[in-house]
Amino acid sequence: MTCMFVFLTYYIKLDFMGFIDVDDSYMIVISLPHWWRDGVLKHTFHFRVGEATITLEDVQIIWALPIDGLPVTGLDIERSTEEWQIYCREYLGFSPDEEAFKGSRLHTHAIMNFIRTVEITHDTPRPTVVQYTRCIAMLLLGGLMCPDSSGNMVPLLYLSKLEEINTARNYSWGSAVLAFLYRELCHASLKGKAAIGGIATATDLGLVAYYSTFPGLGVERLYMDQVQVNIDRFLPAAPYGAIWNCRHNFTRTVRTTVRVIRDILDNMQEDQFIWQPYDMDSDRIMAYAADFTPELWRSTCPLIFYAIVEIHHPERVLRQFGMRQNIPEMPDSRDMTLHQISRKARTGTDWGVQHILHIRRWQRRRDTIVNRPPISNERHTERGYWEWYNNITRRFVSSSTSRRVESGYQPGDGHEGHCG
Repeated sequence: MTCMFVFLTYYIKLDFMGFIDVDDSYMIVISLPHWWRDGVLKHTFHFRVGEATITLEDVQIIWALPIDGLPVTGLDIERSTEEWQIYCREYLGFSPDEEAFKGSRLHTHAIMNFIRTVEITHDTPRPTVVQYTRCIAMLLLGGLMCPDSSGNMVPLLYLSKLEEINTARNYSWGSAVLAFLYRELCHASLKGKAAIGGIATATDLGLVAYYSTFPGLGVERLYMDQVQVNIDRFLPAAPYGAIWNCRHNFTRTVRTTVRVIRDILDNMQEDQFIWQPYDMDSDRIMAYAADFTPELWRSTCPLIFYAIVEIHHPERVLRQFGMRQNIPEMPDSRDMTLHQISRKARTGTDWGVQHILHIRRWQRRRDTIVNRPPISNERHTERGYWEWYNNITRRFVSSSTSRRVESGYQPGDGHEGHCG
């Protein structure tokens, strides 16, 4: 049962990761797509200090998810509700009511209600533990890592990758989660797009390391009890993201005004943005260092999650890897058409065939690793970078950086600008 329990703990460790409450940082999260707008094709935020983004490094360090492995793709099977009930009975251990289904999606409450009735002990039969493991994994995939706009439905398509429980770790779950996040950011950046989908939780986690030290946006972490690991080491150490599993002090943090947040980010200086926020020698990171694949953090490659294919562009954010930023090449404009592809009305599609060219690119991911000279003598960019960057982006998102008002927050004054 060793392999199965390893997989179980691999997913359970994600549950250790208490996140900054979405309500507490919601305004920051919904503000960020405004800086993504110029970078939809490039998958980067266009800040005043240059381009930045969430990379495979962030996903692997914060989530402790594997990024090397098979792409998460395959056949989008069409089944009747009765057939889905039989399928769930076999692989999840229970047959949900008809009302719990919406097409090929299952209500997460049905899964949660079931697992509350199951008690796992050392004497629990292996098939029951395996089914319970799949239930936990489905909740994490559909409720936390890749939630849809409803927030309470999970596609049963994901369950196909959990049928063989001992091989489920062979997939690149990290790249799949990042592909999902990129797609959500691209959709949210469109004018008039109200639904954010999974962006709130995922962006909270992905960017918290960067904005947590920024004046006016970061939160102060108060004392956090260490996650207890029993003497049998059944549970692994908590991943890096669990450092935010604590109480927070928001007395110096902007929480409720989008206009103020936009102005703070519009006026940020280069020395205020932490390009490399991780303490790579910390115990939390070292606990998983043996599982990391840092060479892939800098791979320009497709990120694949069934219908979703988004391109990872580390060559545009080299300062996040301690390298001098040069003028990057323009992405292939044909990649923009990928945004038009979704699972909607495409039941029965074999996405492994549909995206075969991108899957082949993923298989060559080690051939597209970016290498540039390291940052030295405070030289962070190559000559000509800033002239190029200022010509291809907007310097400000806010339209009122210089307009003063009679009372309240004063645009243009950063986080300190207030008057009576």
